[in-house]
Amino acid sequence: MTTLVHGSDTLTRDALTVLQPGFVGTTAPDWLLRRIGEGLSSVGLFGRNIVTPEQLTALTAQLRAERDDVLVAIDEEGGDVTRLEVKQGSSFPGNYALGSVDDVELTRAVARELGRRLAQCGVDLNWAPSADVNSNAENPVIGVRSFGPDPDLVARHTVAYVDGLQGVGVAACTKHFPGHGDTNVDSHDALPRIDVDLATLHARELVPFRAAVAAGTKAVMSAHILLSALDPHRPATLSPQILTGLLRQELGFEGLIVTDGMEMQAVSATYGIERGSVLAIAAGADAICVGGGLCDEDTVLRLRDALVNAVRTGELPEERLADAAARVRALAAWTQAHRARGAGSVPGAAVQEGTAPGADIGLVAARRALRVTRGERPYTPVTGTPYVASFTPVANFAVGDETPWGIAAELERLLPGTETGSYDESSADSALADAGERRVVAVVRDLHRHPWMIRALDALLEARPDTVVVEMGLNEAEPRGALHIATHGAARVCGRAAAEAVVGTGA
Repeated sequence: MTTLVHGSDTLTRDALTVLQPGFVGTTAPDWLLRRIGEGLSSVGLFGRNIVTPEQLTALTAQLRAERDDVLVAIDEEGGDVTRLEVKQGSSFPGNYALGSVDDVELTRAVARELGRRLAQCGVDLNWAPSADVNSNAENPVIGVRSFGPDPDLVARHTVAYVDGLQGVGVAACTKHFPGHGDTNVDSHDALPRIDVDLATLHARELVPFRAAVAAGTKAVMSAHILLSALDPHRPATLSPQILTGLLRQELGFEGLIVTDGMEMQAVSATYGIERGSVLAIAAGADAICVGGGLCDEDTVLRLRDALVNAVRTGELPEERLADAAARVRALAAWTQAHRARGAGSVPGAAVQEGTAPGADIGLVAARRALRVTRGERPYTPVTGTPYVASFTPVANFAVGDETPWGIAAELERLLPGTETGSYDESSADSALADAGERRVVAVVRDLHRHPWMIRALDALLEARPDTVVVEMGLNEAEPRGALHIATHGAARVCGRAAAEAVVGTGA
């Protein structure tokens, strides 16, 4: 048994301090408030916790009534991954759209406005941006969440995004270290493996993270991926060589290391969440993210007790747990200081689109991100009531299936009477029958990754060559259709920009 330097109360508080759990509901449950009083220092918010900006502001105020320095975190990337606007679709395009424009000042402005809205609602840690280099176009989980396939482009936009968020007092958490872009497996489902040499990793995956560290990102999130050249045995989240050796010692990062969700199968299926959490803290992580799936008091108590027991048995050095807790408290102090400086503003104010200068920056960015390719025949803008045929792939877990996507709602606003249907792995016959004589707008997402979608679209275009095609995922397939519109993402504002182009009022 290890002789404890601190009392059990201190040890328990430290164990609670390093957890970033979620919960169910739009108000904080009693158990969560009680654990905050006992030392829990962070809370993670998801779409299930948010209805309106006003409700979110009341929720964060409720949490801070227990302790003013609690960190309130959220997974708000904008674009396809939104929690603030989970039921409506984001007011901001995602990273792929911003990378396609390649204007770092635009990226900084988007991140600053997004950060301002988060700060106004009392959120002060954002698990974003994604600094992954999307070098594998077949990647099922990163895709449009990445700024693109070029390391230098990703690096400069990651830096701009970090600057934008942190400039308004919201801590950035750059992810998914050391890079999730070259995978064809979703770590929510299984353990991805990257088998490239060290030279490739340093020239590609690590470039944006080095830049983010140099730019002062307050946090970095680890990835549940196995990089054999760095550690052939354990995923990055559990690897001392990667978290301590590479990130801390080689890259010189002194901020908070946060794990990706510990209930993800890449870790939980092999190690379980309790042992996985102990190994992660021992490896150099400072905060355990859990709550996307497991979001109850029992989960928090299981992880707390696992950490305490690991210290008592000598598996986890007490000093390592104390250091992790100290890093959490240091970030909480930084965010608390920023909130204090902005205390003169009205909580919840200016969070709706259009209420402040620059609030429409998301739509501006989405319009700039459009790439419109005309077919061989002259294009006639859609003026009647069209039929929108959406070919829908299965959403990955990070994006989820709650958030609407497409352009039908925006076309309906411009062309009342627009109707829509959703089609999966079936032929185009149903879409053609449903469309009747109406002009067809076909909406696809990552067309290049889905052979069934390619077949359906080709059949539709053969029958109706005047069809407009809107690609809302990675723009890898050859343009086709009377008009091809690449939005570089499926955010609500991307749909609006595409609808404008369809009717001839936009790009």
